[in-house]
Amino acid sequence: MSNPRHPNRIALFGTSADPPTAGHQTILNWLSQNYDSVVVWASNNPFKTHQTPLEHRSAMLLILIEEINWRHNIHLYPELSNPRTFTTVEKAQTFWPDAELTLVIGSDLVQQLPQWYRIAELLPQVQLLIIPRPGYPVNPADIEGLTEMGTQVAIADLDAPSVSSTAYRERGDTQALTPPIEDYIHREQLYAWQDAV
Repeated sequence: MSNPRHPNRIALFGTSADPPTAGHQTILNWLSQNYDSVVVWASNNPFKTHQTPLEHRSAMLLILIEEINWRHNIHLYPELSNPRTFTTVEKAQTFWPDAELTLVIGSDLVQQLPQWYRIAELLPQVQLLIIPRPGYPVNPADIEGLTEMGTQVAIADLDAPSVSSTAYRERGDTQALTPPIEDYIHREQLYAWQDAV
Protein backbone atom coordinates (compact mmCIF):
# COMPACT_ATOMS: atom_id res chain seq x y z
CA MET A 1 0.00 0.00 0.00
CA SER A 2 1.40 3.39 -0.93
CA ASN A 3 2.04 6.04 1.69
CA PRO A 4 -0.60 8.79 1.26
CA ARG A 5 1.75 11.30 2.87
CA HIS A 6 3.09 14.00 0.58
CA PRO A 7 6.77 13.25 -0.16
CA ASN A 8 7.91 16.75 0.69
CA ARG A 9 6.14 18.10 3.75
CA ILE A 10 7.64 21.40 4.89
CA ALA A 11 6.86 23.10 8.20
CA LEU A 12 7.14 26.89 7.95
CA PHE A 13 8.07 28.29 11.36
CA GLY A 14 8.64 32.02 11.59
CA THR A 15 9.01 33.50 15.04
CA SER A 16 9.22 37.00 16.44
CA ALA A 17 10.76 35.55 19.64
CA ASP A 18 12.92 38.13 21.37
CA PRO A 19 15.02 36.14 22.36
CA PRO A 20 14.27 32.58 21.16
CA THR A 21 14.04 30.21 24.14
CA ALA A 22 14.38 26.58 25.15
CA GLY A 23 10.67 26.33 24.32
CA HIS A 24 11.36 27.26 20.70
CA GLN A 25 14.12 24.67 20.62
CA THR A 26 11.68 22.00 21.84
CA ILE A 27 9.23 23.01 19.09
CA LEU A 28 11.93 22.87 16.41
CA ASN A 29 13.04 19.44 17.58
CA TRP A 30 9.43 18.16 17.48
CA LEU A 31 8.85 19.62 14.01
CA SER A 32 12.05 18.01 12.70
CA GLN A 33 10.71 14.61 13.78
CA ASN A 34 7.29 15.14 12.19
CA TYR A 35 8.10 16.89 8.89
CA ASP A 36 10.53 16.24 6.06
CA SER A 37 11.95 19.75 6.37
CA VAL A 38 11.58 22.60 8.83
CA VAL A 39 12.11 26.11 7.50
CA VAL A 40 12.75 28.78 10.12
CA TRP A 41 13.14 32.55 10.10
CA ALA A 42 13.06 35.46 12.52
CA SER A 43 10.26 37.91 11.81
CA ASN A 44 8.89 41.24 12.86
CA ASN A 45 5.33 40.88 14.09
CA PRO A 46 3.37 44.02 13.09
CA PHE A 47 1.29 43.58 16.28
CA LYS A 48 4.39 43.85 18.53
CA THR A 49 7.26 46.21 19.16
CA HIS A 50 10.66 44.56 19.05
CA GLN A 51 13.58 45.42 21.29
CA THR A 52 16.26 43.48 19.45
CA PRO A 53 17.19 43.94 15.76
CA LEU A 54 16.16 41.19 13.36
CA GLU A 55 19.75 40.16 12.56
CA HIS A 56 20.45 39.34 16.24
CA ARG A 57 17.22 37.34 16.56
CA SER A 58 18.12 35.47 13.37
CA ALA A 59 21.63 34.73 14.70
CA MET A 60 20.14 33.36 17.93
CA LEU A 61 17.75 31.11 15.96
CA LEU A 62 20.71 29.72 14.04
CA ILE A 63 22.43 28.90 17.35
CA LEU A 64 19.29 27.03 18.52
CA ILE A 65 19.14 25.11 15.24
CA GLU A 66 22.82 24.14 15.35
CA GLU A 67 22.36 22.67 18.84
CA ILE A 68 19.65 20.20 17.75
CA ASN A 69 19.95 19.69 14.01
CA TRP A 70 21.08 16.07 14.15
CA ARG A 71 18.51 15.21 11.46
CA HIS A 72 19.92 17.98 9.25
CA ASN A 73 16.42 18.93 8.16
CA ILE A 74 16.04 22.27 9.99
CA HIS A 75 17.10 25.25 7.87
CA LEU A 76 17.27 28.98 8.55
CA TYR A 77 15.85 31.05 5.68
CA PRO A 78 16.18 34.75 6.61
CA GLU A 79 15.02 35.67 3.10
CA LEU A 80 11.51 34.48 4.04
CA SER A 81 11.24 37.08 6.78
CA ASN A 82 8.45 39.59 6.17
CA PRO A 83 5.96 41.26 8.52
CA ARG A 84 3.23 39.83 6.27
CA THR A 85 2.92 36.05 6.35
CA PHE A 86 1.10 36.16 3.02
CA THR A 87 4.30 37.47 1.38
CA THR A 88 6.41 34.85 3.18
CA VAL A 89 4.19 32.02 1.91
CA GLU A 90 4.30 33.41 -1.64
CA LYS A 91 8.12 33.30 -1.48
CA ALA A 92 8.08 29.79 0.00
CA GLN A 93 5.89 28.60 -2.88
CA THR A 94 8.48 29.83 -5.39
CA PHE A 95 11.28 28.04 -3.49
CA TRP A 96 9.35 24.76 -3.07
CA PRO A 97 6.59 24.71 -5.71
CA ASP A 98 5.83 21.00 -5.27
CA ALA A 99 5.87 20.88 -1.48
CA GLU A 100 3.00 20.59 0.96
CA LEU A 101 3.42 23.67 3.17
CA THR A 102 2.29 23.79 6.79
CA LEU A 103 2.30 27.12 8.58
CA VAL A 104 3.20 26.71 12.27
CA ILE A 105 1.79 29.19 14.79
CA GLY A 106 1.47 29.37 18.57
CA SER A 107 -1.99 29.08 20.11
CA ASP A 108 -1.53 32.68 21.34
CA LEU A 109 -1.87 33.84 17.70
CA VAL A 110 -5.06 31.98 16.79
CA GLN A 111 -7.43 34.81 17.73
CA GLN A 112 -5.17 37.33 15.96
CA LEU A 113 -5.25 35.39 12.67
CA PRO A 114 -8.44 36.97 11.24
CA GLN A 115 -6.66 40.36 11.36
CA TRP A 116 -3.68 39.15 9.30
CA TYR A 117 -3.07 40.61 5.87
CA ARG A 118 -5.01 38.78 3.10
CA ILE A 119 -5.80 35.93 5.48
CA ALA A 120 -8.71 34.65 3.34
CA GLU A 121 -6.25 34.16 0.45
CA LEU A 122 -3.44 32.85 2.65
CA LEU A 123 -5.20 30.02 4.48
CA PRO A 124 -6.25 27.93 1.44
CA GLN A 125 -2.58 27.83 0.34
CA VAL A 126 -1.27 26.16 3.51
CA GLN A 127 -2.15 23.70 6.21
CA LEU A 128 -2.07 25.11 9.72
CA LEU A 129 -0.35 23.55 12.73
CA ILE A 130 -1.09 25.11 16.12
CA ILE A 131 1.48 24.74 18.90
CA PRO A 132 -0.23 24.82 22.32
CA ARG A 133 1.03 27.55 24.65
CA PRO A 134 0.26 27.69 28.37
CA GLY A 135 -2.50 30.19 29.09
CA TYR A 136 -3.79 30.17 25.50
CA PRO A 137 -6.29 27.33 25.13
CA VAL A 138 -7.50 26.60 21.61
CA ASN A 139 -11.18 27.38 21.18
CA PRO A 140 -13.04 24.86 18.95
CA ALA A 141 -15.06 27.73 17.43
CA ASP A 142 -11.82 29.39 16.28
CA ILE A 143 -10.68 26.13 14.67
CA GLU A 144 -14.03 25.79 12.92
CA GLY A 145 -13.74 29.35 11.61
CA LEU A 146 -10.27 28.69 10.21
CA THR A 147 -11.40 25.45 8.58
CA GLU A 148 -14.30 27.30 6.95
CA MET A 149 -11.73 29.67 5.44
CA GLY A 150 -10.25 26.75 3.53
CA THR A 151 -7.37 25.33 5.54
CA GLN A 152 -6.76 22.07 7.37
CA VAL A 153 -5.96 22.65 11.05
CA ALA A 154 -4.00 20.35 13.35
CA ILE A 155 -2.90 20.85 16.95
CA ALA A 156 0.58 19.60 17.80
CA ASP A 157 0.77 16.85 20.38
CA LEU A 158 3.52 18.69 22.18
CA ASP A 159 4.10 20.05 25.67
CA ALA A 160 6.62 22.83 25.18
CA PRO A 161 8.30 24.12 28.37
CA SER A 162 6.42 26.93 30.06
CA VAL A 163 9.14 29.51 29.45
CA SER A 164 8.81 32.86 27.79
CA SER A 165 10.93 35.44 26.01
CA THR A 166 9.04 38.13 27.92
CA ALA A 167 10.15 36.70 31.29
CA TYR A 168 13.75 36.98 30.17
CA ARG A 169 13.40 40.48 28.68
CA GLU A 170 11.57 41.90 31.69
CA ARG A 171 13.20 40.07 34.60
CA GLY A 172 16.30 38.35 33.28
CA ASP A 173 14.78 34.90 33.93
CA THR A 174 17.57 32.78 32.41
CA GLN A 175 15.75 29.43 32.82
CA ALA A 176 14.05 30.31 29.52
CA LEU A 177 17.37 30.27 27.66
CA THR A 178 19.79 27.65 26.44
CA PRO A 179 23.41 28.35 27.54
CA PRO A 180 24.67 29.19 24.01
CA ILE A 181 21.88 31.78 23.61
CA GLU A 182 22.71 33.26 27.01
CA ASP A 183 26.38 33.47 25.96
CA TYR A 184 25.43 35.24 22.72
CA ILE A 185 23.26 37.76 24.59
CA HIS A 186 26.09 38.62 26.98
CA ARG A 187 28.66 38.81 24.21
CA GLU A 188 26.50 41.15 22.12
CA GLN A 189 25.26 43.08 25.20
CA LEU A 190 21.58 42.72 24.29
CA TYR A 191 18.62 43.60 26.53
CA ALA A 192 18.50 46.64 28.76
CA TRP A 193 17.97 44.91 32.13
CA GLN A 194 21.56 43.64 32.01
CA ASP A 195 22.85 47.18 32.48
CA ALA A 196 21.38 47.20 35.96
CA VAL A 197 22.97 43.89 37.00
